[in-house]
Amino acid sequence: MSEKIIEIRQLNKKFVSEKGEVAALTDVSLEIEKKDIYGIIGLSGAGKSTLVRCMNLLERPSSGEVIVNGKSLTELSDRQLRTERRKIGMIFQHFNLLMQRSVVDNVAFPLEISGHRKKDARKKALEYLEAVGLTEKANAYPAQLSGGQKQRVAIARVLASKPEILLCDEATSALDPQTTKSILSLLKEINEKYGITIVVITHEMSVIQEICDHVAVLEHGKLVESGTTEQLFRSPKTAEARRLVFSGSEHILEMTSERVVRISFHGGSAYEPTLGNIVLETKTPVNILYANTQTVNGEAEGEMLIQLPADNDKADRIVEYFREKGLDPEEVKEYAESAGNTDDN
Repeated sequence: MSEKIIEIRQLNKKFVSEKGEVAALTDVSLEIEKKDIYGIIGLSGAGKSTLVRCMNLLERPSSGEVIVNGKSLTELSDRQLRTERRKIGMIFQHFNLLMQRSVVDNVAFPLEISGHRKKDARKKALEYLEAVGLTEKANAYPAQLSGGQKQRVAIARVLASKPEILLCDEATSALDPQTTKSILSLLKEINEKYGITIVVITHEMSVIQEICDHVAVLEHGKLVESGTTEQLFRSPKTAEARRLVFSGSEHILEMTSERVVRISFHGGSAYEPTLGNIVLETKTPVNILYANTQTVNGEAEGEMLIQLPADNDKADRIVEYFREKGLDPEEVKEYAESAGNTDDN
């Protein structure tokens, strides 16, 4: 049975501005299991960063409960909270390195603060630099490093504190795609090697699909959908999830047929000539409105929007064929509406 390490219960966070009270989070509840890589995604202003900062009480919630390792953080004294925070590491978009200290001294810094002798702290720091593949840069300074190298130093510094949880707040947003991929690969290695639970805050669906086991979707401070990453990609239930997953939603606006189905495929089915077979069998063409294939946790995942023929008998036959092939056909008349309502984002 999986063990929960983070529980968020009916969390609310309000900020007071000149224009009045603003609700950043509204009644958010979620659970994160130990050793999981959990993604939290949403567009700008969705409340992602506020939520992750509430997980270690850098932001104190207006109401609700944050439970970490079975302890309610909101009920702890300041001293007890400081102790619990040592188990929660955090990395940010802009690295937050000490520019006047060398790479090895940056990594050793939290060890020195916790009471390690300088010599021992540097020795441990070198071990963690090796873990992130940056031993050769030990004596360099942050100004001499690339963005990806700086983030690796930040990760090594967090590892030096031996956290049980690692919070990543848009940690790859400032990096190019290739560097982002390498950092995500490193985070996955860390998760597997050290058993650290990782929470990833991002607005990029490509980050979620690369490493996350589970995902929560936020919209305007509310949790609108959650589940496994595979579930989200195969069958997003809400309009916001569809906007994020279905990045080609502008094609929806070109639909003219009354019958359109979305099919999802994964594993071997992604490589079968399903559409070719059904066209040959029914002697009826279909129109591909949208198609996308991606890799999620090493498995091929994809989806298509298919405009069916006007003949309902043939359309029904095609839908049944898709069902027999395990492609989960879904009528998507509501997609046109959800794709068009994007002005508030």
